[in-house]
Amino acid sequence: MESISAFLTKRLKLQVNRKKSAVAKVGTRGFLGFSFLNPKEPRRRIAPKALKRLKKRVRGLTRRTRGVSIGQMVKQLATYLTGWRGYFAYCETPSVLARLDSWIRRRLRCVVWKQWKRGNTRFAELRKRDVNRHLAAKAAGSGHGPWNLSRSPALSFALPNAYFDSLGLPTLAARGTA
Repeated sequence: MESISAFLTKRLKLQVNRKKSAVAKVGTRGFLGFSFLNPKEPRRRIAPKALKRLKKRVRGLTRRTRGVSIGQMVKQLATYLTGWRGYFAYCETPSVLARLDSWIRRRLRCVVWKQWKRGNTRFAELRKRDVNRHLAAKAAGSGHGPWNLSRSPALSFALPNAYFDSLGLPTLAARGTA
């Protein structure tokens, strides 16, 4: 570490931050939002701290009580996700990106469900989206909260991924990779 620091400081005229800099094995430290799996054949993955920051930001942008339309919410979310995807697109764990995609769309289904407010409105909106009458009544009359219902067959049919794609929501993972 000392020889590398001396080279960077004297030869390249760069300042070394001693708190952030270290020499370590591949799997033990993160680097610029990435961490590495399998020391023998390193694979880039998104560091756990970076995933926590993404989820915290998405939770803030998709709060059910924000009072903005789903279109505005998706537009703001798309701006953030496009930049995030541009930076982390080179991770070698596509299943993580696929799970994040699923989680984000589930959060958006919660928002829409909450915006529909009442059982009558929910039933009417589900029927307008060609959900079977029995399934719509079952979902609209359910006592379960928005998070549980966001995975229900009625909401999955009424608000498919294609709906969010049409609003401009980018995907983090390529379709069909995980």
